[in-house]
Amino acid sequence: MKDPNCAYCMKGDLVAKFGYPICEMETGFLYLFKEQSKRGRVIVAYKDHVSEMIDISDEERNAFFSDVSKAAKAVHKVFHPNKVNYGAYGDTGCHLHMHIVPKYNGQDEWGGTFAMNPDKTYLTDEEYEEMAKAIREAL
Repeated sequence: MKDPNCAYCMKGDLVAKFGYPICEMETGFLYLFKEQSKRGRVIVAYKDHVSEMIDISDEERNAFFSDVSKAAKAVHKVFHPNKVNYGAYGDTGCHLHMHIVPKYNGQDEWGGTFAMNPDKTYLTDEEYEEMAKAIREAL
């Protein structure tokens, strides 16, 4: 099931506005969040257009969280954050996904919730690919 207005369903240009593709995972897709003020921030997006975790079976939910864990381990290995925050929102884009947001001591927002899109730090496609390659290798 796909929603033609959903970036995660349609991929391509819609998701490219905010995400750089890293790889397909067991239950969906892993993207590097283009706004990189939190170096290493990624998104795990579920393969189907569902809004809530309760919309999938227990087995699928467990597999999704296994993918989230694999992605988080890769982020820890590559970027060495002091802490990782996890965010599952979707008030406007109702597609199940999880933000994995590295946090670093001394950086703005330490001790608080991360800003969804601070719109501060963008990279070149070459830099995104370098980061994506490192994450792929760490998975």
